[in-house]
Amino acid sequence: MTSTAPVSDRVVRYPPFGEFVALIALMMSLVALSIDNLLPAFVPIQHEFQLASANDAQFIISSYMIGFAVSQLVYGPLSDSIGRRPSMLIGLAIYLVGTLMALTAGSFTTLLIARVVQGVGAAASRVLVMTIVRDRYHGQEMARVMSFVMMVFIIGPVIAPGSGALMLLLGSWRMIFVSMLALGVGLLTWFSLRMPETLNPHNRMKASPRAVLEGARQCITNRVALGYTLAISLMLGTLMGYINSAQQVFETDVFKLGPWFPLVFGLIAAVMGVAAFTNAQLVQRVGPRRLSHICTVAFVLTSLALVLLTVAYGGFPPLVPFSMLLAALHFIFSLSVPNFNALAMEPMGRIAGTASSFIGAVTTALSTVIGLLVGQAYDGTVLPLALGYLVFSALALAVVYWTERGRMFRRDGAA
Repeated sequence: MTSTAPVSDRVVRYPPFGEFVALIALMMSLVALSIDNLLPAFVPIQHEFQLASANDAQFIISSYMIGFAVSQLVYGPLSDSIGRRPSMLIGLAIYLVGTLMALTAGSFTTLLIARVVQGVGAAASRVLVMTIVRDRYHGQEMARVMSFVMMVFIIGPVIAPGSGALMLLLGSWRMIFVSMLALGVGLLTWFSLRMPETLNPHNRMKASPRAVLEGARQCITNRVALGYTLAISLMLGTLMGYINSAQQVFETDVFKLGPWFPLVFGLIAAVMGVAAFTNAQLVQRVGPRRLSHICTVAFVLTSLALVLLTVAYGGFPPLVPFSMLLAALHFIFSLSVPNFNALAMEPMGRIAGTASSFIGAVTTALSTVIGLLVGQAYDGTVLPLALGYLVFSALALAVVYWTERGRMFRRDGAA
């Protein structure tokens, strides 16, 4: 049965609960799918455009993330002004333009420009999915919806490399962009036909650059918001370094898994889904502050174990223990970074929407730079990747220590 809800003086018909969750989750998955399904295509793209170094293919990821980072600053205020529905449709249209550009790219430079445009469009889903859910649901019901959304969302990184590899079997790397185009058109059609506007007309606000700058100022001058934003950036940077290096590490150079690469990548990614539900249980008992602090320390120690294993084997550790440590890191990551985000947003009060856009843009931009540094340091061994995990997680721990003025592991609300 289709649900209804009042918006202003009229009744708005929403899709049934299951359809709403499926649509929102797929919109959110568009971001990850547009990154991970291209990993198997690094080698054919390198060959077609005669790239000087295999590391250059990593710019396919970084260029997308640059567009994704910057445009997050726009969609929050834009959706508060013109509404969620037109903002999302604009973003999807931009994404499709970027996809068509990539599909027909005749040079590597054109491909990178196309990826920037794709990132600009995809950022709409990153910003607006949470906003639409927040408009529609509250409290425990919102948490229930997001739990179902995360169940679908986590499937993306698990199956994306496999779907990319399947497209390569059907044709060239351009077939991957054909699949992105089909998904984008499908989502644009589905969303435009079935999702009404969720913003109450009484809550519309005039878009103002001054409001964005004021939100940024408050984030930067608030010790907690700034500290946890930097901590998110450093931790997320380790994950971006992994994504940049994964294809070379697993598929071609170190472990030489070939067609088995998508399976291993997917299994490592799958633990993040388990961690998302574990976090939902633990955070109620332990609290986000104490849990994230414990997990950050655990992340540093696990990263140290990864470095020691790597050094012991001269940069070429066995696949199983290396993959198990990576899976452990990604599990711990999913117990810390979401709670960092909640802590960063905690003092932002009434400017939460603008602050969320700013924090999202900063963390994406900084983590992209960190990930690029780690990826470009790749030398045919896993040592740069392992050191990236250790160095940047240790810096994150130091930032958290500074943020909390040395009072680590205290319960939320404790003085």
